[in-house]
Amino acid sequence: MAAKENEVRIDKWLWATRIFKTRTIAVEACKKGRVSIQNVPVKASRMIKVGEIIQVRKPPVTFSFKVLALTEKRMGAKLVPEFLENVTTPDQYEILELSRINGFVNRAKGTGRPTKKEGRELQKFLTPTYVDDFDFDFEIEDESDDD
Repeated sequence: MAAKENEVRIDKWLWATRIFKTRTIAVEACKKGRVSIQNVPVKASRMIKVGEIIQVRKPPVTFSFKVLALTEKRMGAKLVPEFLENVTTPDQYEILELSRINGFVNRAKGTGRPTKKEGRELQKFLTPTYVDDFDFDFEIEDESDDD
């Protein structure tokens, strides 16, 4: 079953270029309106062309990818840069970094208990750094020995 050489279904391309782990997840993202082209949500069956910019919303960030080449076959991670260019704006990466910092402080309801790693990071964040953090040893002088 050969597809047209100048068009590929968006769900297949998103899966093939490793943006989504499975094609089913790619289809679900399209159904939920998380995949768009020119800020218009698209269906999984939407055909894409070289040069289009696809926005993929993976909360809290919206990633943007420019289509450089088309494929329906899943590839190794090293080949991905030949098929897409990440054109995500720097402000989106700032949002991602802020969410990583705040992620364990403002946990979303229903996400369950923190993992051990998150617990350690939370403890590190909440413990003041100035407590018992002296770089020097100081001695208390005893005045009674001076007689």
